[in-house]
Amino acid sequence: MQETITIDTEFITVTQVLKYVGAIGTGGQSKWFLQEHPVQIDGELEDRRGKKVYPGQVVTIPGEGHFTIVQADDAHEA
Repeated sequence: MQETITIDTEFITVTQVLKYVGAIGTGGQSKWFLQEHPVQIDGELEDRRGKKVYPGQVVTIPGEGHFTIVQADDAHEA
């Protein structure tokens, strides 16, 4: 199932996405999580916790799902 994450900034980091969906409890856990789980952005493996994710991109997190990033302004139009 594909869900959306609505942001009101230009981008969100991979760590922020992981925290938002509940995959990790603190930002400090993101390095470990990314070493152990094949997180993908638009189908490409990503292991950088500070990687910027922009509206329109899809983040796939094992055990959590697929998440499309949307801009707050765009969410009202959808």
